[in-house]
Amino acid sequence: MTGRLALALLMLGGASILHAQATATATRSGDLQVGVGYTIAKPDYGPQTYRGIAAYADFDLRSHLGIEAEFHQVGSQNGDQAYQRTYEIGGRYFFNYEPLAPYVKAMVGLGNFNYPYSQTDLLYPLFAGGIGADYKIGIHLRLRGEYELQRWSGFSNGGLVPQMFTFGVAYRFTGKPRYK
Repeated sequence: MTGRLALALLMLGGASILHAQATATATRSGDLQVGVGYTIAKPDYGPQTYRGIAAYADFDLRSHLGIEAEFHQVGSQNGDQAYQRTYEIGGRYFFNYEPLAPYVKAMVGLGNFNYPYSQTDLLYPLFAGGIGADYKIGIHLRLRGEYELQRWSGFSNGGLVPQMFTFGVAYRFTGKPRYK
């Protein structure tokens, strides 16, 4: 009886040392995707449409939260050398409806405006909001469609409010399925 009691005490006392909890062997802090796009913009400066490029990077920290950095370069098509260039960073909230991942975002940054015929080239602070969706094609590729509304502060006549429509493609740097 004492032998069984000693064995039981030994097992109970050693249970904390011999716990059977598995330690995670493959964890990651988030998913990274980097992409490029074609942008059509309503510059809010004259009646024309600007066209250009976009580059973006998303780092999704949790199942629905992420950070986005973005660059746009759009310009006049009539030869007057006018362009708008923006540098932005902010947060995004996304959903997963395989294979579609719609999102909303809020950004801050700087906008560089080059007036027609290079009269003046100035930087302005900006705030932006946007909605869009990534469409998953396989493990690594994503197609993107996005609408973004920007508000440039300090621009003459009460500010500048450009609208951007971007269509892009991105590469995602992880092969594991995102949060299900």
